[in-house]
Amino acid sequence: MKIYGLIGNPLGHSFSQKFFTDKFVKENISYCRYLNFEIEDLEKEIFQLKKDALILGLNVTIPYKSAIISYLDNMSKECKAIAACNCIKITKGKWTGYNTDAIGFEKTFSPLLQPHHTKALILGTGGSSKAVAYVLKKLKIDFLFVSRKKEEQNTVTYDFLTSALMQEYPIVINTTPVGMFPNVNDYPQLPFEAVSEKNYFFDLIYNPWKTALLSKAEARGALIKNGEKMLAIQAEESWKIWNED
Repeated sequence: MKIYGLIGNPLGHSFSQKFFTDKFVKENISYCRYLNFEIEDLEKEIFQLKKDALILGLNVTIPYKSAIISYLDNMSKECKAIAACNCIKITKGKWTGYNTDAIGFEKTFSPLLQPHHTKALILGTGGSSKAVAYVLKKLKIDFLFVSRKKEEQNTVTYDFLTSALMQEYPIVINTTPVGMFPNVNDYPQLPFEAVSEKNYFFDLIYNPWKTALLSKAEARGALIKNGEKMLAIQAEESWKIWNED
């Protein structure tokens, strides 16, 4: 038996377990299982996972994409550059970190870009935001992080957001869990009166399919996209990595 799984907390909303379970059935793969490992304390619980010789691959989600880095033995070039990991391949007890969020985001996000989409606001500063920033740099799109606290350079707080800034930065990418099931009525506090058909809102959340953020943006004419396709792409990329020789 080969075991794969997902590290994170909470995992009740998990896309990955259903995706891989369905994949194993569809492709008649009977020797693999995909489990959720809901971890309360990464430092205390990670070593138990490291002892399990049946685990050959892991995905990593909120809130551990950055924290998991210190427990890796090796990292891919992209994972190191992003400084966040959402995929781990385990070979002879050695954990190698990868980032498949970046390719999943780029393939989903890029096709809808328009010529005036040259600046972006990234809501949140967690592990997913780092993959988004990596892709935006690659696409030569300027960006600002938006956080509840001003933590670093290139970061502003929600209080700093004005109608003028929203117009200057027409792309808005939500990397936070705000609005995710079951808190479906929540949304980041933005000056929605400034939103128009020139805006492009991308929400990494996929449950619900259309978050309150996307609904409010769509009502103002904005282009919208959720994270469902991104997750499917990153999951398939993880599977490729786990099965590479």
